[in-house]
Amino acid sequence: MLASEDHLTRASYYTATADRDLHYPALEGQTECDVCVVGGGLAGLSAAIELRRAGLTVTVLEGMQVGWGASGRNGGQALAGLACDIEVVQRQLGSAAARQVWDMTVEAVQLMRDRCREFHIDAQWQDGFIAASIGPGKARALRAWIDDLERDYDYGGMQFVAGKEVREWIASDRYSALAFDPRGGHLHPLLYTQGLARAAAALGAQLHEDSRALRLERGAMALVHTARGAVRCRHVLLAGNVYLEDLAPQIGKRIMPVGTFIAASAVLGAERASALIPSRAAVCDTQFVLDYFRLSADQRMLFGGRVSYSTIAPLRLAAAMRQRMVGVFPQLHDVPVAFSWGGYVDITMNRAPDFGRIDANIYYLQGFSGHGLALTGLAGRVAAEAIAGNAARFDVFARLRHHEFPGGRALRTPALVLAMTWFRLRDLLG
Repeated sequence: MLASEDHLTRASYYTATADRDLHYPALEGQTECDVCVVGGGLAGLSAAIELRRAGLTVTVLEGMQVGWGASGRNGGQALAGLACDIEVVQRQLGSAAARQVWDMTVEAVQLMRDRCREFHIDAQWQDGFIAASIGPGKARALRAWIDDLERDYDYGGMQFVAGKEVREWIASDRYSALAFDPRGGHLHPLLYTQGLARAAAALGAQLHEDSRALRLERGAMALVHTARGAVRCRHVLLAGNVYLEDLAPQIGKRIMPVGTFIAASAVLGAERASALIPSRAAVCDTQFVLDYFRLSADQRMLFGGRVSYSTIAPLRLAAAMRQRMVGVFPQLHDVPVAFSWGGYVDITMNRAPDFGRIDANIYYLQGFSGHGLALTGLAGRVAAEAIAGNAARFDVFARLRHHEFPGGRALRTPALVLAMTWFRLRDLLG
């Protein structure tokens, strides 16, 4: 865990503007169910909803509070695709499987809209996503990406903008071209996660906070132990990502914890905020080490882009994030940062998601690599399908091959720091 990660998480704008009265009791004693879900974030809660609809009894164990991890503190951007290029999937599994995976990521965004409507979740959804490029080489690559998606994946409707028109979309001189996707969007991730928790509980799932899974006994009937109780179950779904610690070390070697950080400005006012991004779409640049930002419902600039591959939190985080924000929007030089926060996300070597099984009845979901707000919901759905007896869609993802990070716990972090230094240099060289 990052030094002071709990403090960083609880200092977030999202925590300050979400439901502070939502609580679920810790697990006390032993209980029994069909499926024990470890992790009360978007993937685990999504699975719980689908499992209850399939008629299975479900217990969700959350080590902290619902949405405490990446699910409740991310950039809030919902978009199709993966953290890796879809070609990673195509090279491993072929064109048909790549198209199936892409279509599922499109479904993932629509699933968020559907659940907000069905469960009456006021998560401040806003339509629109912009991918922004820096320099002529990245602009050409962006144009080619739009063409490839339309030709190979039947994903049309995106708008390419270049030259002086870019400033009509983003009031910054930093970007040379952009792609606007009306099917993407953004929302308040903690409000959305809390809404899914209420939905899962209303459907009959048993939710327990402050109930970290400490030990897993494998077998036809598995036993998941917490500090004050245990869950006996026919199936286990591990959806805790980097927070599983030693519960499943065989899969933990394939992900790396990376610290990500976000800031929220002081309130700008509607006119000043909309002048920065007139469409109010979410924006993410196409650099490997990227910046991403959006406007909040209460007229703040939410800006992410500082990462820590060494798991050491930046000193003077608010000042560091404000510097990045003003680097994109110099007109915000007089605006203070009101909130700054951060925590871990889980990345894989190839940045593709890592779904699979440890045993026939123990499933896991991990490796969203900073691109999980929408995909986690779809992941929970396909894991629930598999547990209920239809593993076809889950197994498409499970066929993806993943490598362990080299060097084990002692050396994988410095190795990643060196690799990221190279990627930063590559971004600078264009």
